[in-house]
Amino acid sequence: MSREPFGTARGQPVERFLLANERGLRVAILTYGGIVQSLEAPDRNGTLVNIVLGFNKLDDYVQRSPYFGALIGRFANRIAHARFSLDGNEYELPANQGPNSLHGGTEGFDKRVWQVRHADHDRLHLQLESQDGDQGYPRHGAGFPNAQTHWRAPARQP
Repeated sequence: MSREPFGTARGQPVERFLLANERGLRVAILTYGGIVQSLEAPDRNGTLVNIVLGFNKLDDYVQRSPYFGALIGRFANRIAHARFSLDGNEYELPANQGPNSLHGGTEGFDKRVWQVRHADHDRLHLQLESQDGDQGYPRHGAGFPNAQTHWRAPARQP
């Protein structure tokens, strides 16, 4: 694994992590939005091919925000009229697609810098804190104020 600076977003440094394994799989992951920037896998001839859409520069993700490779949250998809009811309570969300809320709203998980909880030679663990009321969403039951994701590029198994 390698780790390198990738720019700044929202006043916070963004890093890019590159993981690879001996089978030729390579992935580049950004702490901004937990974005999978590239995923290269060998084709049938052994040539590495990127199989995801992505940009070369952080500014393209920040300014164009097409959700390429991003972690989506708190809700993936559209919430009509940017409101919903849960357990008898009404919740209003920020509208970011006409009158609707798309993929977590104006400040969804895809637009935040995730924290690195663990990184070693073949593993990466990112975490994002999302408190009660974040983007209008309630903390559900015992709640999950934290979102987490793990990536692993294991070596070939015997």
